[in-house]
Amino acid sequence: MITPILVNVFIGIALYAGLLLLGWQQVDRITLSLSQWLNNAIASLPPWLSFLGVLATGINWVLDVVLVIGLLLITGFLLVQFGVLLGAPWYGQLSEQLEEIRTGQIHTVEVGFIQDIWRAILFELKKLVLGIGVGIFLLMLNILPGIGTLAAAIGGIILTATVTCLDFIDAPLERRRLRFRYKLGIVFKSLPASAGFSLVCMVLITVPLVNLFTIPLCVASGTLFFCDRVLPKLPQSLRFEH
Repeated sequence: MITPILVNVFIGIALYAGLLLLGWQQVDRITLSLSQWLNNAIASLPPWLSFLGVLATGINWVLDVVLVIGLLLITGFLLVQFGVLLGAPWYGQLSEQLEEIRTGQIHTVEVGFIQDIWRAILFELKKLVLGIGVGIFLLMLNILPGIGTLAAAIGGIILTATVTCLDFIDAPLERRRLRFRYKLGIVFKSLPASAGFSLVCMVLITVPLVNLFTIPLCVASGTLFFCDRVLPKLPQSLRFEH
């Protein structure tokens, strides 16, 4: 666990020094622009509508909070993507040991080194395709005023939670060399437990600095989640080696 934590520290420094600072500037710019627009709009209204200034302040505050939370979530999500990918060898060992402790044995389908790397690349590409495909649809929902934006926000959380769950339960699934669609199906078949697991993980990876240490915890929890919730429902041929 120490090695991937050190990897996360270096990745975290790079992300927080670059993406977070740049994103913070963009958040300030957006809120400042909105504040100026609202103030100009209120200044042109009759005096008896001056109370709207308080409402504008509240809107600015809420928007600022939402944008900051979104920024932290995106930064934490990227940290997970790079951290899990670069720390895969150590997380794999951690997952193997936990599964063996929990169940008494492990199931591993051996493949060549090249095929192993190729599967890892395909897994990341398929997650990217999933994110872009669903993301475009959610972006189009914003065309609908009010309810479309709300639906897009909820859909974005569901998409992020799904990918997060895939990342943290992937180690035992990948040892069995399951297809991406099968892995995705396991996430949805494990509802509502998988939703609760992924949402807790999302909170843990969103908190700055704390997430540098909680990613290994989430990987370990994902393996235990697999052993307790997923493994008993798998076909016998995928449970253990015989």
